[in-house]
Amino acid sequence: MLGLQYFSFSDLWSPFSLILTIIIAVVYLGLVGPYRTKLFAESTPLSIGRIISFLIGLFVYYMAQGGPVSLLGHLMFSAHMTAMTLAYLIAPPLMLIGIPGWMIQPLFRFRGVKRVLTAITHPMITVFMFNILFSFYHMPMVHDYVMTHFTVHNVYFFAMLFAAFMMWWPIVSPLPELHSMSELKKMAYIFANGVLITPACALIIFADTTVYATYSDPEAWAKAMGYCVSGNAEALLQQFAGGPQYFLLLGGQEDQQLGGVIMKVMQEITYGAALAYVFFTWYGRERGDDNEIEPTTA
Repeated sequence: MLGLQYFSFSDLWSPFSLILTIIIAVVYLGLVGPYRTKLFAESTPLSIGRIISFLIGLFVYYMAQGGPVSLLGHLMFSAHMTAMTLAYLIAPPLMLIGIPGWMIQPLFRFRGVKRVLTAITHPMITVFMFNILFSFYHMPMVHDYVMTHFTVHNVYFFAMLFAAFMMWWPIVSPLPELHSMSELKKMAYIFANGVLITPACALIIFADTTVYATYSDPEAWAKAMGYCVSGNAEALLQQFAGGPQYFLLLGGQEDQQLGGVIMKVMQEITYGAALAYVFFTWYGRERGDDNEIEPTTA
């Protein structure tokens, strides 16, 4: 059970996050279902596959930042990196696939919205925005400060989520007309994201000692834990002697290195899937164009 048996249902499933997730899912299903034609006059039906994609992405994000994976991420650094991958590399593109353009178009009625959205989704901005925030977060001093300060933690994680959506936007945009990129440029964009995220992973994998106090110092760990489970820091330290070491299946340094490896491998798989998606979309369109050409006769 990886130590989860010591925590309550509320600790594991975060009822507030669960209720919020359910509300978002219900509102989404209403907008793409029975209320679609009433609220969006020029809308078209959304495929079941795209609806399922959004719901899976929403569920993945909840599990990573509100469910058991989130709690595990406070116990083991390797689980924390798994949660980061799920929340920022897997959930956003799945949700973007399920968001139709006609759901966003009405926002353009408000002055300046299209201009702002065009600016913040520009590939030259998005490719750096997410990777800088992500890499900066994994600097030891920054990570420990964010993890042990509740308000800063919430603001920073929301900023990374926003940046992650913007980072994926040029690849799976609900409104391709904002930034129409060729498939070749999309593949270069994905490759650039993979390169930019590598230094943060390397720092974690090749560190010769544990670098994060929240996974090595019992007091820092207890303070961070106090924000996601019931009970104060002193009670947690009394119940779990040694703090994070109580839960680790590996040594602290090995768990840290495993976390870096998990992040890098899952990032490679995710970006590899994105490259395949772009390539086969490109191939399918080119083949379709070729089939439309009428054969010449002598």
